[in-house]
Amino acid sequence: MTSPSSRERLGLLLGFVGMVTFGGTLPATRIAVSQIDPIALTSLRTVIAGLCSLVLLIVLRRKLPPRALWPQLVVTMICVAFLFPLLMSLGMQRVDASHGGVVLGVLPIATALVAVAITHERPRPLFWIASVAGAALVITFALRQGGGALAAGDLFLFASVAVAAIGYAFSGRLTSQMPGWEVISWVLVIALPLSIPAAALTMPADISHIALKPWLGLLYVALFSQWIGFFAWNAGLAMGGIARVSQIQLLQPFVTFALAALFNDETITLQIMLFAAAVVATVAISTRTRAKTLPLETLPLETAPPKAAPSPSPPQRDREPPQLAAS
Repeated sequence: MTSPSSRERLGLLLGFVGMVTFGGTLPATRIAVSQIDPIALTSLRTVIAGLCSLVLLIVLRRKLPPRALWPQLVVTMICVAFLFPLLMSLGMQRVDASHGGVVLGVLPIATALVAVAITHERPRPLFWIASVAGAALVITFALRQGGGALAAGDLFLFASVAVAAIGYAFSGRLTSQMPGWEVISWVLVIALPLSIPAAALTMPADISHIALKPWLGLLYVALFSQWIGFFAWNAGLAMGGIARVSQIQLLQPFVTFALAALFNDETITLQIMLFAAAVVATVAISTRTRAKTLPLETLPLETAPPKAAPSPSPPQRDREPPQLAAS
C-alpha cells in the first residue's frame, strides 16, 4: 500500500512533468509556425490529439458524457481546441517564445478572474490588487518590447490568454463530474467533426518542402501540449494536493525561457527575466489571497476541485485557485 508521503511525492513529480511539458508549448509552436500555417497547425494538432483520444476512450469503453454536460464541453472545445492554439500560433509567428512566456505567465490570474465571475466568489482586496498589477506588468512589458506600441503578436497573445481562461474555467467545472484526462479527451473528440475537414482544407500543398523540425514541433504540441500533458498535470494535482502541486506552475515561464534558448536560439535578456519574475510574484500573491469560501453549490475549477455539484456535498478539500498550465 502506498504511503501518503510517497503519493504526495509522486504527485509533485507528475505535476513537475506536466509543467515542463506545457513549458515547451511556445518554443515548439514557434518552430512549427516557421513553415506551417497557424490555421493548419491548429487543425492538425487537434486532429492528431483527437484521434488518439478517440482510440483511448474506445479501448477503455468510456460512456458518452451526460447530455447536461455537453454545453460546457462545447464551450471548452471552442476555446481550448481551436481559439487558444490558433491565437497562440498567430502570436508565435510574430514574437519570440520567451516574449510569449512572459505574456502567458498571467494566464493563471486570468483563469482565476473567470472563476470568480462564474462561481460568484468574493476575493480579498489583495487578490484584485495582484491581478491588476499582473496585467499592468504584462502590458508594460509588451509596450517596452514594442517600442511604445502593442504589436500584433501581443494582441494575439492577449486574446489567447482570454479564451484559454474561459476554456480552463469551464473544463475545470467539468472535472467535478469526470476525471480530468477524460474531460480533455472528450473535448478533443467532439472537435473532430470540425478539425478533420479543417485539416484537410488547410494541409500544406507540398509537405516535402517542410523540414523535420516543424513536423516535430507539430507532433509535440499535438501529443504532449494538447493531450498527454494534461494527464500528468491532473494526476499530479489529484495525488500531491492542489495547493502544493499548483505552485509548481510558477516555474513554467522559466522553463519556457530555457527551452527557447536551447531549441530556438533565443537570447534571454535581463529585462525578460525581471518582468517574468514580477509576473510570477503577482500570480503567487493572487493565488494565496483568493477567497477560499465558495458556496457549497458551486462547481469547482479543474485545478481547484473541492466541491461537487449540489447536495450531498463531499467533505471540503483544499481549494487553492486555478493554476492551469498553458497548453
